[in-house]
Amino acid sequence: MIQTKISTYKEAVQLINEVGILPLSPLIPHHPSLYEITFGEQWLTGTETDPWLWRTRLPSDGAAAYGKFIKKKPILISRELFPWVKVILGSNRSIEVRYQQGLISNDALVLYRHIREEEGIETRSLRLKARMHGKEMKKTFERSLLDLQETMDIVISGAKESRIILDVNSAWKSTSFESTDHWMENVGILQTDIHVELAKKELKNCLTGKCSVEALGFLNKLFQLDS
Repeated sequence: MIQTKISTYKEAVQLINEVGILPLSPLIPHHPSLYEITFGEQWLTGTETDPWLWRTRLPSDGAAAYGKFIKKKPILISRELFPWVKVILGSNRSIEVRYQQGLISNDALVLYRHIREEEGIETRSLRLKARMHGKEMKKTFERSLLDLQETMDIVISGAKESRIILDVNSAWKSTSFESTDHWMENVGILQTDIHVELAKKELKNCLTGKCSVEALGFLNKLFQLDS
């Protein structure tokens, strides 16, 4: 497992390219997380060395995909590996077809359509457009966003200042969302239409050179790479 701490954004990009998959917090055994590999005093400083800001700068720059793709945890995935992960965790059926098959909730479908209408929409504007801004809808909104990330339909693409100012103390940046296909096209990551079994083989080959034995075992099981 990598032990050397990093302190710059450039080093974070290099690390993601090196390890392929980088959780924000500890998740994968004998494998780094962004929190563990950085200095605690850098976090939440609001400066260019703040890893909390890197998490949205990385997808905005196209350096890595970001979202709660795995076990409901925020994960950064390198440009190299992301197309394989998308094939494995995603679907080649449209979201409308999956909705008709009962695989996608109506709330998730509503959010997805609003994101497609306004790629890069930030959280507060999305909640308002989807009429999920009431307190009683908060859990529904968060669950639906999580579902769309786990099925690789959307990614967190950056952070923007909200256009919806609810009170004088509320003008901070919030995460923004794009459909995965739009984000990939925008940052120059090519789509692949290979069969899922070939995607698993490609991903395993890539991870074998990037991960510890323990981490590879965890990821093999997670992505069912040996199935």
